[in-house]
Amino acid sequence: MGTPARTADFTSTNPHALAIIMEASETRRIIASRDIFDISGNKLWAGNQPVSASLQRKLLDRQLRNPLETCLMAEDGVSPASLGKTLQAMMDIPGPLSTLLRPHASRLVLETGNLPLHPVVQLLLSAGQTARKESFDHAVQAMAVAGASMLDHGGTVAEVRLAMLGGLLHDIGEMYIDPQHGEADADRSMDFISYQQLVVHPHVGQLLISQLTTYPSALSRAIGEHHEHLDGSGYPHALKRESLSALGRLLAVTETACAVLRGEKPYLARMSVALRVVPGEYDLAWVRRISEAASSEPALHAQMDTQSVQARLNYLDNALAAAVRSTDEASAAAESPAMKAALVLTRHLLGRLRTGWYASGLWSVEAISDQDAAEVESVEDELCHRLRGIERATRLLAGQLPTRDAQSLDRLCEEFSVMSR
Repeated sequence: MGTPARTADFTSTNPHALAIIMEASETRRIIASRDIFDISGNKLWAGNQPVSASLQRKLLDRQLRNPLETCLMAEDGVSPASLGKTLQAMMDIPGPLSTLLRPHASRLVLETGNLPLHPVVQLLLSAGQTARKESFDHAVQAMAVAGASMLDHGGTVAEVRLAMLGGLLHDIGEMYIDPQHGEADADRSMDFISYQQLVVHPHVGQLLISQLTTYPSALSRAIGEHHEHLDGSGYPHALKRESLSALGRLLAVTETACAVLRGEKPYLARMSVALRVVPGEYDLAWVRRISEAASSEPALHAQMDTQSVQARLNYLDNALAAAVRSTDEASAAAESPAMKAALVLTRHLLGRLRTGWYASGLWSVEAISDQDAAEVESVEDELCHRLRGIERATRLLAGQLPTRDAQSLDRLCEEFSVMSR
């Protein structure tokens, strides 16, 4: 799967990360931990001096001798103790997260207090907590969910802490892209432009952890894998089962589960559906805890009655069949290798979606009862979301196309958009 060419270069100051740090410096004490020099040896800022807008201006279009992230520190920033307090406050609120974490609540707080926070990570977390509160809360939730999953597996202390660090840092690469796109993963209907920008953040996070910290390579690798799926339908590299690490598989499950918490329907049942609606996407060994917790949650009530649900399911069944036909027609008319490769991916992903559809049994609408309506609604929502995802993945792989192929792809993607509404 292709990705935008631009990736992280830590010798040049990233404007988006710098903006977040500068915003945080208005309420936190962020100082230079040492003198800051450009690549030519010119001193730009003295050590122990608080950062200010003046530094921001000096850093524009300058290459640095050392990455900026290694030259700053947040004196009053995030600490293991403050992370533990944040987590405890989250778990004190009744809801799906507290239900999911309850069996390990005290242990999770204990291990949070013992997490090793590298100075670069501490700086970025501190800035993120101030300037991007929703993303910071998502990171803390992911830290706890990953830790709880590892505890369920009987992981060692080191494994539990590594899993928790993975959850906490999985989206750290988002700080290096435009915030209007960086927050987009919380919006399941994001447009292609946002997706095109967002898709690089796992790779940026992997580079940051591997190049600027002393954490083990297993952690940086897993962060790079947290949006990959076992069946090759993830991003940024469309890796498959044999290429994914155990920790990367755990973070993929964690990311999907916590993304549901950010949505309009933050229920454990929705998490469970998202993780199993397409068989073979996720490692079931890491899904078990969430499925078990969902079974103990009070039954959901659908917003649609059974008759309306059946009508929507009929529509979706027909839409999936139409999507396959349209893809095959576009493939037959494709001229460029890029278009043909993109449509091979489209056909593969649609096949995976159809497999999940048949496995759900929902194509047999006569079998749907009032008691099943909420489950049906959840599956339908998730399948529509996946159809939108196929459109974005197809466009990303296709890249720039000849005019005729580009027009054909536009028509196909417009059909997908209409089908998933």
